Amino acid sequence: MGEIVTVTLNAALDVTYEVEALVPNATHRVTAVHRRAGGKGVNVARVLTTLGTLGDLGAGIVATGFAGGSTGAEITADLAAAGVPARFAPVAGDSRRTVTVVADGDATIFNEPGPAVTSGEWREFRALFLELCRDARVAVLSGSLPPGLAPGAYAELVTDARALGVRVLLDADGEALGLGVAAGPDIVKPNAAELERAAGPGPEEEAASRLLGAGAGAVVVSRGADGLLAVTPGGSWSARPSRRLPGNPTGAGDAAAAALARALLRPGPTDWPAVLADAVALSAAAVLSPVAGTVDPAAYLALSQET
Repeated sequence: MGEIVTVTLNAALDVTYEVEALVPNATHRVTAVHRRAGGKGVNVARVLTTLGTLGDLGAGIVATGFAGGSTGAEITADLAAAGVPARFAPVAGDSRRTVTVVADGDATIFNEPGPAVTSGEWREFRALFLELCRDARVAVLSGSLPPGLAPGAYAELVTDARALGVRVLLDADGEALGLGVAAGPDIVKPNAAELERAAGPGPEEEAASRLLGAGAGAVVVSRGADGLLAVTPGGSWSARPSRRLPGNPTGAGDAAAAALARALLRPGPTDWPAVLADAVALSAAAVLSPVAGTVDPAAYLALSQET
């Protein structure tokens, strides 16, 4: 099994349209269409798989979550074709789809809610998660919760993983993030808007410090084109890309999460300046890709020298 387990409770089939410009209330000619398995944890798993091909990971991975119906079958088949190891729990409903429209270096996203998960399906997934964690060292919990799951679902998984000595990265929003923080994940990775919703308004460093006080081991804030901010009990650090890059920013945060998950594999104190520089380079390389979850290895290596 994988030493890194990525969890996508609301996995999706991502459909990406590329257009020259996005104009409300207008008809658009699509110049390219991409269709693939997605969801934040799936994107993290894809990036980690790429790092493995570069010899930069040194650990196996496995993607898990829920998959159901014909869309779920397409999700698992696509991951298999891409060489991403996966073990998904079944759900009776059909997995969701997302539509991303990329134009002018930005993205507009439409997210379906996902299938309703029953209490029995949740119990089955937790059993699967515990099984996978017995061979793991790091768990990445990321993305939205599907209908039917309580806001404390991530908190339960954090508790399960930590009881087995597995380090946890949590990337969530709203009440799910707040409750998950209280369970004590090693790293919490909100973006600026998610941080404000979880910790209240104010300077980002102060808000992140409030999450530390609530139980997080470290907080890494995604700041878009301004890079990353890490706030830890030992200090605060930041890193930003050397230049603004055109492309699709949808998967940049997931690429950063992949870099942070790799950092959690390393024993001893975290070298935060080096970790943030690597995460910024990897997320910048993801922006250059037309679809989330893909990183150009050559671009990543080049950007690593710039950051």
